[in-house]
Amino acid sequence: MTTKFFADTYALIEIFKGNENYRLISNEHIITSTFHLAELYYYLLRSCDEALADKYFDECEENCIEISTTALKAAMKFKLINKKDRLSQADCIGYARACELGIPFLTGDSKFEGKPNVTFVK
Repeated sequence: MTTKFFADTYALIEIFKGNENYRLISNEHIITSTFHLAELYYYLLRSCDEALADKYFDECEENCIEISTTALKAAMKFKLINKKDRLSQADCIGYARACELGIPFLTGDSKFEGKPNVTFVK
């Protein structure tokens, strides 16, 4: 299976919530990072319960990939260049890793709308 998207936490939450705009995308192969998985888990703990949070964590864990040191450096340069946007560190890391892999960064964060290599879905 070919990887189609690198999902940020926003996208993972919208897929979890069943947002109709993410319906077709959720059928594609989606990867993420442990940073985004941690944020998803926190969201699920706050909004649902631990059993459900554990269930989705376990399902998503197999789609987590490692972050290279090259991507970490690129992410912090990207964050610095875009400091006026106050982008999250996790999203900058995800964006840099997606660029490194040559796959779209999937997000609904309006701060990424219009940036190269981004699939923006609200």
